[in-house]
Amino acid sequence: GSIGLLPSASTGDKTAIYEPIHGSAPDIAGQGIANPIATIESAGMMLRYSLGESEAADKIDAAIKKALKDGYRTKDLAAYDAKEVVTTAEMGDIFVEYIKTNKEYF
Repeated sequence: GSIGLLPSASTGDKTAIYEPIHGSAPDIAGQGIANPIATIESAGMMLRYSLGESEAADKIDAAIKKALKDGYRTKDLAAYDAKEVVTTAEMGDIFVEYIKTNKEYF
């Protein structure tokens, strides 16, 4: 695994904060090697738990699972059966494409 896979939520009666547990990682900023999954999963949690958008959250979850199943990895996960090592932006683009074009998957 990777710390880049862990989303988090701090919820209360009136307010909730969703964020990846890994922080901002300024040491790798601009290198395209950060894993975006925790950030995207945190947004999915916000959609599901604060905004009542479970269908949208389900699509995000499914896109991430499919991308990982298909072997796409960021550098931190490259040792785990990588078919292709991609940049942060490329991984995000892969998720978007799965959400947009693989509707039958969802």
